[in-house]
Amino acid sequence: MRPDDHGVERGYDMELHRNRGGLVLPLACVIGGGVLLALPGENALLRRLVAAGAVLLGGGVLVGLLRPFRFVIGADGLTVRRPGLRRTIPWAQVAALALDQPPARNGLPSPPRLLLVPAPGALGDLPVDGRHPVDGRAAVELLDLGRVREQPAEVAAALTRHAGDRFVDTLGAGPAEDRSGDRHRTP
Repeated sequence: MRPDDHGVERGYDMELHRNRGGLVLPLACVIGGGVLLALPGENALLRRLVAAGAVLLGGGVLVGLLRPFRFVIGADGLTVRRPGLRRTIPWAQVAALALDQPPARNGLPSPPRLLLVPAPGALGDLPVDGRHPVDGRAAVELLDLGRVREQPAEVAAALTRHAGDRFVDTLGAGPAEDRSGDRHRTP
């Protein structure tokens, strides 16, 4: 256990890490485009346009992948630092959390996501972009689990440990006794 600023044992925090597997293709585009731009040649306008396009496209994707990211599940709440959201959300401002599988898009399965239902009167500035899978309340998508290295079961275990009854795992990623979404289903 790790002590807080006052020397009190608070439990283990879990920090999620961005999945860096998507860096290879944009990096190859930037390097390949740079090499093509550096090659000498007359009347190579099309090649230079394609190379410049590859550098710009790959560079844009790299910038997006290298933007600041932090997601910590801890005893005091959630610390979120991602594009569009930078704050610490104390547990008192969380009415519910759900690990959910969104519907498939174009026949391809979507990665799981973490949805947050704010407590009444809290976090009113966050954009509502989802619904709680059990009761349909307006929710905010906090995290796309396809973009982090940790497995949904690890995230579910940390949320169960810190969020308690606020958390519902509709994926069934955690142990059976931790799946509070099962008790809401009718046989």
